[in-house]
Amino acid sequence: MEGSENMYRTDAAGSIGEVQIADDVVAIIAGLAAMEVKGVASMAGNITAELISKLGMKNLSKGVTIEVEDGVVTVDLSLNLEYKYNLVDVSGKVQEKVKAAIENMTGLKVAAVNVKIASVDIQK
Repeated sequence: MEGSENMYRTDAAGSIGEVQIADDVVAIIAGLAAMEVKGVASMAGNITAELISKLGMKNLSKGVTIEVEDGVVTVDLSLNLEYKYNLVDVSGKVQEKVKAAIENMTGLKVAAVNVKIASVDIQK
């Protein structure tokens, strides 16, 4: 597989070949999982679900930084949360959802999901 992005190997039970996952794929999974949590207005950089559908999935990785070392992932998310939601509760749900999504979909282990609250959306 060509390109400048990092690729991560994962062990697939019963696999007859190698499985590689691009770092952008892990970032997109994290962004999608975060956006599913009630109280998350958008990814930092004003990437909303509506914009994602118009611009494409690749843009969902904005506001997400991942680091993978020896099959262990650390995720940094920068989010805009909705006003009137408990910021700590929403952040905790984001952490749980992102960790579960990455581990279930990629087989990589998640060491940490760090959430930065960039702003609170008072428009809604």
